[in-house]
Amino acid sequence: MEEELPEWKAVPEEAYTHGDYTLYTKEVVLRGGRKQWIFFFSKKVPENSIPTTLPEGYIVGVNKKTGLPFLKKK
Repeated sequence: MEEELPEWKAVPEEAYTHGDYTLYTKEVVLRGGRKQWIFFFSKKVPENSIPTTLPEGYIVGVNKKTGLPFLKKK
């Protein structure tokens, strides 16, 4: 009996990574109905999100308590 291996999804080469985390973006609808793109880091592949590059004008910081990376303006 062969062991079933998990399906691997390749991260696009242009996606920004920081350690084990990959930067993703997705469009969300705000309370007033306005649509806005958000950026976030995740170790797992989230639903309805796109791996993305580091946005221009931003740098990556790391939360000292949790170790989670975040974006901040230069």
